[in-house]
Amino acid sequence: MPRVRAWFYRLLGLFRKKQRDTEMAEEFRQHVDLLTERNIAAGMSAKEARNAALREFGGVEQIKETAREQRVWRWADEFFQDVRFGARMLVRTPGFSILAILCLTLGIGTNAAVLSWIEGILIRPYPLVQHQDRMFALVGKTRGVQEHNGLSFPDFVDFEKNSTLFESFIVDQITGTTLSVGDRGEVATLGIVTANYFDALGVRPILGRGFRPEEGTGRNAHPVVVVSYRTWRDRYNSDPQIIGKTQMLNGVQHTIIGVAPEKFHGTFVGYSFAFWVPVSMQETFDSTGYKLEDRGARWAEAYAFLKPGVSRRQAQAELNSIAQRLEHDYPDTNRGRGVELFPLWRTPFNQAGNMSPTLAISMAVVFLVLLIACANVSNLLLARSLLRRHEMTMRLALGAGRRRLVKQLLTEGLLLSLIAAAGGIAVAYWCRNALVLSFPTPAAGIVIDFPGQIDWRVLAVSAAICIGSTLLFAVVPAIHASHVDLSNALKTEAGGVLSGSSRSRLRSALVLVQISLSFVLLAGTVLLLQSLNKIRNASPGFNTDVIACNVDLGSAGYKLDRGKIFTTELFDRVRTLPGAQSVTLARVVPFGYAVFSSAPIEVEGYQPPPNEQPTVSYYEVGEDYFATLGIAIVSGREFLRSDDENAPAVAIINETMAAKYWPAKNALGQRVKVKDKWMQIVGIAKNANYRTKIETPMPFFYVPLRQNFISVRNNLLIRTRETPGAIMQSLAREIHALDAALAPGVPYRLQGQL
Repeated sequence: MPRVRAWFYRLLGLFRKKQRDTEMAEEFRQHVDLLTERNIAAGMSAKEARNAALREFGGVEQIKETAREQRVWRWADEFFQDVRFGARMLVRTPGFSILAILCLTLGIGTNAAVLSWIEGILIRPYPLVQHQDRMFALVGKTRGVQEHNGLSFPDFVDFEKNSTLFESFIVDQITGTTLSVGDRGEVATLGIVTANYFDALGVRPILGRGFRPEEGTGRNAHPVVVVSYRTWRDRYNSDPQIIGKTQMLNGVQHTIIGVAPEKFHGTFVGYSFAFWVPVSMQETFDSTGYKLEDRGARWAEAYAFLKPGVSRRQAQAELNSIAQRLEHDYPDTNRGRGVELFPLWRTPFNQAGNMSPTLAISMAVVFLVLLIACANVSNLLLARSLLRRHEMTMRLALGAGRRRLVKQLLTEGLLLSLIAAAGGIAVAYWCRNALVLSFPTPAAGIVIDFPGQIDWRVLAVSAAICIGSTLLFAVVPAIHASHVDLSNALKTEAGGVLSGSSRSRLRSALVLVQISLSFVLLAGTVLLLQSLNKIRNASPGFNTDVIACNVDLGSAGYKLDRGKIFTTELFDRVRTLPGAQSVTLARVVPFGYAVFSSAPIEVEGYQPPPNEQPTVSYYEVGEDYFATLGIAIVSGREFLRSDDENAPAVAIINETMAAKYWPAKNALGQRVKVKDKWMQIVGIAKNANYRTKIETPMPFFYVPLRQNFISVRNNLLIRTRETPGAIMQSLAREIHALDAALAPGVPYRLQGQL
């Protein structure tokens, strides 16, 4: 108890210092007065009695200092003194203070901003989602193939039922939906999710509810939808009575059952979702058909949550065991198939994996910026110490130790960095969403989402950077500033803080560090800009200066036969528009969010390795597709108008597919079997990248849209010198001439897509 009481009194002494000093001075005065009165009573004069009392009492200031050490924590008291003195020194030299703070704000702010991007995009990319440290992407893998693929829904269900080390599994397949907005169609992002989606993520809608278990079963059986907060606010004007109202999505009336929280944007890095529908509605939003019972259709993108205490290696071993059983039970569809757990920062089916290299380079660049800023401030502090050499000399002469001087100078540096850290955090907060500015403007209705997260982790790392930078830029000048030749300084009043040669060597070293770091930063920045410019301007293998547009046939109730007739008539009309150099059709827009078709294939004359099932993605396109997008046909021909349902099935493959399956002979005239249909190869095209500009070329083939008209939702691709806005009116006129009730989508250039 005495120790606790002493600790409490010392703590209290920090906050009642003036009062205690006053009380102590009064107590000392009373002691001296009593001694003086006693001396006067002994026959001394008043002056003699006073002097004798002071001599007997001892040094007042020394006694006060000893008493203060007993009443307060000395190190804390000295620290507050140093802070107050440092603040006064910063105010006295505003030019130095502003320059140093700006340098450090730049260094700390850029580091905090990049850290917030890393936190918000790679480490914890999904606001409000719980247990992201146990959340992993569940990715399909094919033996002998480097590229990833999705999972079939029956396989997903089997993994979910047979695993014991996982807390939950979810499917989250991004796609698009068409909304009618006045006289035009608007595209919005939509997630096809399992019924446990919101419960597994720990996200509770602010209005209404999430999906019930029974809503995840059946075929197009539960047309219900949860809307995002942004959509509820912007499209429905924050209607508090929104629950129970309906919205047409792809021509099907859906009942709104919930509104997601404001900060929850979905579980896809790169896009912000507008709607979520249960997986039972998959066929409504996937033009390639019903897939919930098709074990060979690998479309589902999934996540899994590990149970507490389970390692990724243990979970992967269990998944491998289940995959082997599925391979044995379903050899036709699961031969060579497996799954792999990816951490969130490596998720391959969104932009997280693509952003990792860019963020790593950015972190290296901004760290160099911080080092250069620290070197600049070190030089400023060293130069400032020359102006304070008289102060240092006097303080040493009055009894201050060199340790005390170093502590004071370090405190001043820490004060500088704390002010700069506050400014840096503010800069990082303002720039937390600035990453989206580096991406082109998307199509209307699509929201790019690369949010930075400034939470306690980012603040803690930023604070560590602040303290580390303080020690880095302040300790060397502080130590050298305390090396004063006191004897010579007092004699000549000209002895500097450092000897001339020592000071010169230190400043030269700091300048050398600055120049070296600046050169490294300059070189790194140039390489980074070149890489980013190369990525931005990299040719994906086709001409991106093409306008894309679609028509909302689904919402108007068009079926396949009627949609095919309308699409053909519109295609013929658009080809005659002034300025339309070339026009084609395609089911999927390159660089969009819709998935390409894929299926196991059988190649005539090719024997796959044991336990491997070749699977290749393909693309349904119209005639003149390759001419419109500028994709060279290496050999053979392009699709013709006559390649319709009455003609023999044909296909065009890319160079990678030709090299893999026909390495020693010409692929022209060979056959490929897809979904029990043999197709003859009539052309070989140059490789083209459709998902990202820098993806690794993979086997890919094209089929004529007229032979594979599986959806009324197809896209017009127009090569023209006109702007999207200029061609909008012409498109609307032609569409309304065919059907006045239809809403044309908003045209946009392919280069405007992610």
